Amino acid sequence: MQTLDQNWDLDVLFPGGSESPQFTAHLEELQEMIHALQAGVAALEQQKPDQETWVGLFTRAQDTQRLIKQAMAFCSCLMAQNVKDGKAKIHHGRVQSLYAAYQSAMTQLDKHTLAASDVEWAAVVADERLAAVAFPITERRLIASQKLPTEQEALIGDLSVDGYHAWQSLYNTVIGSISVPFEKDGQPVKLSVGQLQNMYSHPDRDVRVKAFAAWEEAFAEKSDLISTALNHLAGFRVQVYKHRGWESVLKEPLDINRMSQATLDAMWDTVERNKDVLVQYLNRKAKLLGVEKLSYFDQYAPVGEANSKLSYDQGAAFILEHFEKFSPDMAAFAKRAFDERWIEAEDRPGKRPGGFCTSFPQQGQSRIFMTYDGSMSNVATLAHELGHAYHNEVMKDLPPMLQSYAMNVAETASTFAELIVSDAALKQAQSDDERIAMLEDKLQRCVAFFLDIHARFQFENNFYAERKNGLVSVDRLNELMVEAQQKSYKGALDLYHPHFWASKLHFYSTGVPFYNFPYTFGFLFSTGVYARALAEGPEFSKKYVALLRDTGSMTVEDLAQKHLGVDLTQPEFWQSAVDIALGDVEEFLRLTEGK
Repeated sequence: MQTLDQNWDLDVLFPGGSESPQFTAHLEELQEMIHALQAGVAALEQQKPDQETWVGLFTRAQDTQRLIKQAMAFCSCLMAQNVKDGKAKIHHGRVQSLYAAYQSAMTQLDKHTLAASDVEWAAVVADERLAAVAFPITERRLIASQKLPTEQEALIGDLSVDGYHAWQSLYNTVIGSISVPFEKDGQPVKLSVGQLQNMYSHPDRDVRVKAFAAWEEAFAEKSDLISTALNHLAGFRVQVYKHRGWESVLKEPLDINRMSQATLDAMWDTVERNKDVLVQYLNRKAKLLGVEKLSYFDQYAPVGEANSKLSYDQGAAFILEHFEKFSPDMAAFAKRAFDERWIEAEDRPGKRPGGFCTSFPQQGQSRIFMTYDGSMSNVATLAHELGHAYHNEVMKDLPPMLQSYAMNVAETASTFAELIVSDAALKQAQSDDERIAMLEDKLQRCVAFFLDIHARFQFENNFYAERKNGLVSVDRLNELMVEAQQKSYKGALDLYHPHFWASKLHFYSTGVPFYNFPYTFGFLFSTGVYARALAEGPEFSKKYVALLRDTGSMTVEDLAQKHLGVDLTQPEFWQSAVDIALGDVEEFLRLTEGK
């Protein structure tokens, strides 16, 4: 009997959903705070700031940032739970405008930080009231020095609302309008793209074939409109980068992720050198499924027989049991998330695809979104999102600017939590068939992070190279996508996914350009951290929390050096992590020999 509610509680945050008068009041308060910040920054034109002024402005900036994050999180939740919530989209548009105004004020503030000499700036950040946020505000100052003059950057920010960000909003609207006719359990139904995506893990290949065909048809029908959004979103970026004098489209995503090109190259080079092992796995899986070669939609097909269908309550209990073994604190936190209804997991139409975790800093809470179908893969996904939430939890007492950690280290916390659960599932396997199924689930993730994510990365690189010369047609986008997949998968698949560029919302994120390589970084970095946890035992949980708390205050290279004693720009760490991640292939091949 179900005891846990699969619908989240948003009313404790802002009662009434998109009609909430409290949320409207929150936006009014946010607008007033932004106006006050703008006035404070404008006053710097008349008088050089003293120490009290600097402290006051950065304090106000952080208070405003907290309210913006709260508003953005609420809009994200509203639009995810009901893609047809028009009022939520209107709220989201207003929040985007307010955020642009905030960014404009911060850009003006950056100008004044640049006007201070290095000696003067050192004195500013030495103040005990600002010392804690010295890293992020000095980081802002450095990045500002590499951009256009302040007035031009402010104009870019203002134009972004109805330009750059509008293309992402258009994409979200298009996705929300897609309802795919499908036959499920002998009955005609209409599925959201999120529900249809879950069909890729169906044990019946005929169902997977039909789901894939329906998916391709649905996105092909909308491809002209979607390609317009992608082309113009990318065109905006290309023009901004050109005027800033940034030659590489990777500069911004690398800056956002606080990592160097050397680290990115070392990671991808190591992955590339080790792909043949995964090709062996894919070839064996094809044999087990009775096909000569896998198609794209076969990657997540189950192999082996596992008693892996768990109710939501059973999945929650499994997660809590194994979190407890690593850290009682982490388990207690996850129990609170279940009990207080922080999680939206119901399988129903009208939800957006995918999953996410977002934080509400004013309450010190998080909310998790996914569509739970009872598979062990979904249990791992739930653990993944709880890992994000735990990351938010251990940082909630830090200044707002120190809570802004990059996506690559965010994926470290989530993947670490996922590893705890997937390893536990593997160890509890009762038979070879069940063990095969558990190994297979883990190896699917290796395929995702090493092959699929690498294909996305290569596609975006190649797309941006062509976009610099003009609009890229739908047919060419399809070609670029398939070429990237063929190269990344080393020709291991029979049928590829030409419209993947249209269906993956990550390509349309204006907040996170190149929303791909941080996943692979997080997977491998967390694998290294997990290996350290296994070696050191329960005492490592305290070190883990210390690592998470530092994610908003240093580069990833410094983070790895301080907490793990490794150099991320060299291949040794990456190779050790890849070896651990791919260690399951050998056992999978052994267990499936002759099957």
